[in-house]
Amino acid sequence: MKKKIAVVALTGILAAGPAFASGYRIPEQSLNATALSAAYVANTPSADASYYNPANMSWLENKWQTDASITWINLTSIEYTDNTLASRNSGSRTEDFVMPNLHIVSPEYNNFRFGLSVVNPYGLSKRWDNSFPKTTAEEFTLKTYELNPTVSYKINDKLSIGGGVRVLYAEGVVKSNGNVGVTVARDMEGDTTEYGYNLAVTYRPVDNISLAATYRSKIDLDIEGNAKLSLNGTQLYDNFAAVSVPAPAVLTLAAAYTCNSGMTTAEFTYDKTFWNAYDQLDFNYNTTLHPILTAVFDTPKAKNWTNSEAYRIGLTHKLNSQWTVMAGFAVDKTPVPDQTLGFELPDSNAKIYSVGARYQVNEKLQVGAAYLFDDKESRTVANAGVNPNGNFDNSAAHLLNVGLQYRF
Repeated sequence: MKKKIAVVALTGILAAGPAFASGYRIPEQSLNATALSAAYVANTPSADASYYNPANMSWLENKWQTDASITWINLTSIEYTDNTLASRNSGSRTEDFVMPNLHIVSPEYNNFRFGLSVVNPYGLSKRWDNSFPKTTAEEFTLKTYELNPTVSYKINDKLSIGGGVRVLYAEGVVKSNGNVGVTVARDMEGDTTEYGYNLAVTYRPVDNISLAATYRSKIDLDIEGNAKLSLNGTQLYDNFAAVSVPAPAVLTLAAAYTCNSGMTTAEFTYDKTFWNAYDQLDFNYNTTLHPILTAVFDTPKAKNWTNSEAYRIGLTHKLNSQWTVMAGFAVDKTPVPDQTLGFELPDSNAKIYSVGARYQVNEKLQVGAAYLFDDKESRTVANAGVNPNGNFDNSAAHLLNVGLQYRF
């Protein structure tokens, strides 16, 4: 399909991350994952195994499995206090989103199981009204949709492998409007479709221990489209724009242990996101721009992100035949160095807390809800020019998920 702009989607994806994961990731793509702070890879008892660990589809009950939910996401207003000029102090807008997802797993066919997940793995919206942050980030909005067909193969009662194809569609908007001695502005919107893969393996040495590893490939987002650039209120460019940046690879290792006669399961998950692939942001145009526009919009910008790590713990306990409760905690590290942090992504290290519950309505239907709080640390940076030189506070995200699981 034709790729329209994406200076936007791209800048959005890799420069303006959401408030609930390092960079731009949204790991919470189901009720169970939200309730467990995404410590949900080695033990995945529902159809969302298709997304989180397709190898685990082999261990599901031999029926059609479905899992559907909706997540409401609230991003708090981030407070910025400048170190030099009080007139630059500002707060980003509060943002609200609704994010649906769906997972389906087939019955077994000669030791094969087939799955399909429809998720929103990345997303953001960051808008500033003060003239200083508006120069670089009046608005960055990104929506993504991923179609992930998967397959698993059960080698024996202890070992299963799985994998799938990732089809990622992204659309975004980016606007900047500020003063760098003269007034400069950009207005972009567009979309792109890209492809990748994911792999998984699960080993169960004994019945109550599960060891798992998953890998999601890097996806190079090669974006082409249209951009409008203005100087002192006069539009000087309305034409082709292109940029290429990576959606980084992710490696996850996990272990789950079930005790108390099968009533309680604890899981530890470690994931590493290979953000070092994002070393610069470089836009390309099909003609020479005005020197000022070149300096603001066409000069490659160093990013120099580092690989980030997250440590997650989840606990699942069956109270009785109807009620199951869950809780999770995670420590999530940011990949963004002080020197390249901007208003489009005032990211920082985070601590994540979550709870949830499921209720078995009958042998086919289960319903539930989960809540997650992502608490970002305050962060101080000292940069120059249009970049922030001050403190970011009050960055956080609230996620509320309601969903159901149906088997037939």
